[in-house]
Amino acid sequence: MKKSTYLFLFISLFSLQTAFGQNAAKEEKPVRIVGVAVTGEAEEPVPYATAALVNPEDGTTIAGAVADGEGKFFIAGFGLGTYTLQLSFIGFEPISVRGIEVKTLTGEINLGNIKMEDEGVALEEVTVQGQRDLIEERVDRTIYKAENDKTTAGGDATDVLRRVPMLSVDFDGNVSMRGSSNIQVLIDNRPSAIAASSIADALRQIPADEIKAVEVITSPSARFDAEGTSGVINIVTKKNNLTGMTLNVNSGFGLRGSNLSLNGSARTKKLGFSVGGFGRTGYNINGRFENEQMFTTPDNSLASVLQEADTRRNDLFGRYNFGVDYDIDKYNFLTGAVNFGIRNSNNYQENFFTENYQEGQLINRALRETDVVDESNTVDVSLNYTKTYEKKGKEFSILTLYSRNKRENSFTNILFEDDFQTIDSRLRNDNPSKNEEFTIQLDFVNPMGEDGNSILEYGAKNILRRAFSDFSYLQADGADGEYVENENPALNNDLTYDQNVTAGYASYTFNLLKNYTLKTGLRYEYTMINADFRDETEANIPSYGTLVPSVNASRKLKNGNLIKAAYNRRISRPSLRFINPNIDASNPSQISQGNPLLDPELTDNYELGYSTFFKGLVLNFTGFYRNTTGSIQAVRTVQDDDIIFTTYENIGREQAVGTNMFTSITLGSKLSFNGGFDLYYAMLENGLTDPLLAAENQGWVISGRMFGNYTLPKNWQVQLFTFARGRRVQLQGTSGGFAVYGLSLNKQFAEKRGSIGFGAENFLAKEFIIRNELSTPTIMQSSTSALRNMNFKVNFSYRIGKLSMDDRPRRRRKSINNDDLKEAGGGQGEMNQNR
Repeated sequence: MKKSTYLFLFISLFSLQTAFGQNAAKEEKPVRIVGVAVTGEAEEPVPYATAALVNPEDGTTIAGAVADGEGKFFIAGFGLGTYTLQLSFIGFEPISVRGIEVKTLTGEINLGNIKMEDEGVALEEVTVQGQRDLIEERVDRTIYKAENDKTTAGGDATDVLRRVPMLSVDFDGNVSMRGSSNIQVLIDNRPSAIAASSIADALRQIPADEIKAVEVITSPSARFDAEGTSGVINIVTKKNNLTGMTLNVNSGFGLRGSNLSLNGSARTKKLGFSVGGFGRTGYNINGRFENEQMFTTPDNSLASVLQEADTRRNDLFGRYNFGVDYDIDKYNFLTGAVNFGIRNSNNYQENFFTENYQEGQLINRALRETDVVDESNTVDVSLNYTKTYEKKGKEFSILTLYSRNKRENSFTNILFEDDFQTIDSRLRNDNPSKNEEFTIQLDFVNPMGEDGNSILEYGAKNILRRAFSDFSYLQADGADGEYVENENPALNNDLTYDQNVTAGYASYTFNLLKNYTLKTGLRYEYTMINADFRDETEANIPSYGTLVPSVNASRKLKNGNLIKAAYNRRISRPSLRFINPNIDASNPSQISQGNPLLDPELTDNYELGYSTFFKGLVLNFTGFYRNTTGSIQAVRTVQDDDIIFTTYENIGREQAVGTNMFTSITLGSKLSFNGGFDLYYAMLENGLTDPLLAAENQGWVISGRMFGNYTLPKNWQVQLFTFARGRRVQLQGTSGGFAVYGLSLNKQFAEKRGSIGFGAENFLAKEFIIRNELSTPTIMQSSTSALRNMNFKVNFSYRIGKLSMDDRPRRRRKSINNDDLKEAGGGQGEMNQNR
């Protein structure tokens, strides 16, 4: 199916829904409840607050709506009776308005301004019936309220993202959105060196208890970097505008890992500080793998390799931060932060047997042991200035960020003699690398028109990036021989890779007709690259410019329903995982090498979404089409000595058409469920004509999740979570599916200042098995990985100190959005390699 066909289908569906909405508008308007969500004392609007009309007798939700950008909402679709209104939004305590009497089926019930207090201020003053919402739908994003999910207590961001609609997270913590792992991950609206180095590692370093929400932005506007095939994920940590001092203690221990975090904050009227630390260790992470590959050698003989090994992994992660913000005066303020991250990971392969066959005859059998060390430390330093104006919404900001990531990758391969006892030789590969970035960004927001509903945004950004990779191979005889460095430049060299990205953008948001909102934008990015090697070899990589348009449209329908459509273009620059010339031979039968001459990928995205609310049911549906050209794909060939060699080329085209659906159901005041599924059809091809290299593949990919919560007396809660992902279609084969699940019991005490929980994860199976397949005209490979991840854990948290409201206006803290490189399937990203 051609791209134009999909585009025509989306436009037709959008026009059809609009026609239905216009016909419905001609009918006589039924009774409705209207109101405005505002902050406590300042009475400023609370945009996009969620309103639900509840039956006070059984807690059933009758109807609902989402407020607009001015905090205004209206609810329709209910009958005569007496109801309770529940109003909620991230960062505010949910509030209930009781005794709303509906005596006629026409007219309007105006509740006026409804004041919402900041969270933590009036915990004992507000009584909320029913479950607090976990999902909030906005015009341009879906928000998962992680702070309301107690099943993640004691875990990390990986556990949180597994519960978020439209996201999939595999066993190694690698994140994908709608089947694509090429996404942009931000922490508090800004990039982080830990996320740039490896998204999977970044997630392990962020404690779940410190995550307030996760925002999934599938169609980013021109203000965002053009990186990311699928979109943007913003992890929002817990912040506040309160005065006083507080300290949070969170700890947990389990069969597979333990964690401890301390986070404190202090604030006066103008000056605020925050400091925190988090440590997590993983142990008893054991498993095994088996690999069988058959291929045709260069001399046209049939060869095969069988491999098996026991695996073991130990991890240690840490993240430490210090932040300060200062209000210069009413309209000017500064923010600064320093974040440190550490990562130590050791992966062992023991009893690593390899058998080589030629025409069915065994010709060699070898025993190895492999030790892979992956260590890194990161630092982010940011300083931001923001100026606001008397005119509401007008804002100017200068944002700066310095990031550094130093990484040490190495592996040691020990080969035994035929007796499988005596060490014959040792091979070591050292690959230290470093990535440094300095970014400056200027943004200006100017509301226009008398009502201020039209918004003009424009700005500029520059990223100076330098990556360095040093690699060498060393060989030693026996168990005690000295290592000798290999003189081959292909095995002993270094790469310096300088990149300069300059960008400018403009975006305009305005209301069209009565219920339409249109947001258009245009972004231009110009990239200059200089790469050279220590042996004076130069890689000639031409500069290139990229024009990135974006269009987002939405229409509000009856009963607070919303329909939205979007188009945007994205760019994905290759990271060091793809360009690093270091040869990875940790498995001697399968070696790989990057290609410094790779070009970026370009992706066009189209989507159509619909959200509705009906008697305790929240339903969100999205259809999408994605087309990627110049896709970076692996090219595999068979070399002498029965070795499969892998490198990368811009030879692929990827298409995907599919849907996401999410639903939330409330049954009474104590029981709730939410869940959803992702389904898409993937079509991949590499466009080559050589029959030995040409490849294409297609097929369905599905994944789903479910979360259930039941409230027991005396502040006890039982929660169940499960996530499953089917096999994924790849250009030359498939990767296997898997499932995870968990059950937890939590209790709050000491006026909700403390909590204790007991959890069990994957407790019905001894191990999980994942099967991957690779198929080319000359190579057939089947591999099996098994992971023992049954876990039992105990979690404890307690909050010391008290915060109270100050009289400062609520301000949106801004920071740089920066992460513009293609992520590898293994979670690798920014200018660093992860084995």
